[in-house]
Amino acid sequence: MTKIAVLGPIPRDTIITHHKETIKKYGCVSHPVIALAKLFGNDGTVYPVSHVHEVDYQNIIDLFAPYANIDTRHISSKHDRGTVIELKFIDQNNRLERQTACMKPIVPKDIKPMEEMDAYVFIPITDFEISMRTLRYIKKNRKGLVVFDAHGPTTSMGMTGDRYRKFWVDMDQWLRYIDILKMNLEESQACWFKREYSSDEMTSYDEERTEHLDEMAAHVLKKGVKYFYVTLDAKGCVFYNKKGDQIEKTFVKSIYMENVVDTTGCGDSFAGGLAYGFAVYGDPVKAAEYANALGALRTQGKTFDVFRSKAETDALIAEYYGE
Repeated sequence: MTKIAVLGPIPRDTIITHHKETIKKYGCVSHPVIALAKLFGNDGTVYPVSHVHEVDYQNIIDLFAPYANIDTRHISSKHDRGTVIELKFIDQNNRLERQTACMKPIVPKDIKPMEEMDAYVFIPITDFEISMRTLRYIKKNRKGLVVFDAHGPTTSMGMTGDRYRKFWVDMDQWLRYIDILKMNLEESQACWFKREYSSDEMTSYDEERTEHLDEMAAHVLKKGVKYFYVTLDAKGCVFYNKKGDQIEKTFVKSIYMENVVDTTGCGDSFAGGLAYGFAVYGDPVKAAEYANALGALRTQGKTFDVFRSKAETDALIAEYYGE
């Protein structure tokens, strides 16, 4: 039986889509947890780990209740500190964000009672939600793979609640504890920065700038990361790994979906797919295919019904990748 833990916030989200529709639901960790539960069926268990508000606790337990293979014992409202997010999409991929509550960070004592996992998926959405001590504890005491999403350490919030992109200045201190690092192109630009900028150079995300990725990948892999994945929006993803002294670079095309309803949670779902591919198959290409599949499925509706069984997901993968 495969066991995967998913660690991060379960925010109470209010989302205004690019179609001007308003969606209220619990996000982040919920997406990969339910996606993995459907993939596993009777062959695995998913363990969400999160701190939530007391007012949200029972609603979240009820959300996961239909899935017998979701173990909710590590969701806690003891400190009554969860996450509340407001998202307003400008277009399909870009949005304005506000955060009005801050989750208590996940620390080693939150996972010490857990049994060994095949993979630990960290999907923080803000920079304070995961303690580096937690990754260090896993690296020292557990055997499971650490899959880490860079969305958290490249995102912060001000006292007005506005969320904004920030440089991941201490990235090197984290890399030694990460097996599989995942980020999108914008986040990669917040991780690979110059020693000094002129004021004119301090611009926002440039979706055409990818020339830094090869150099960044060499650095990340040198620091101990085994696989480095970067999502490229609708194009797909690229991943890097070392084979001997050489660095291999592999592009995996996306799974095209014509009608995109809501892209919230795509990155979180992608991270869950990576963990599944590595935990079940030990294959970085299969991991990318499952990650792309879960990310694509997430766009197809407002609810968690978008996710599919393993047989249905495998059929989708076979259709696009010829397997």
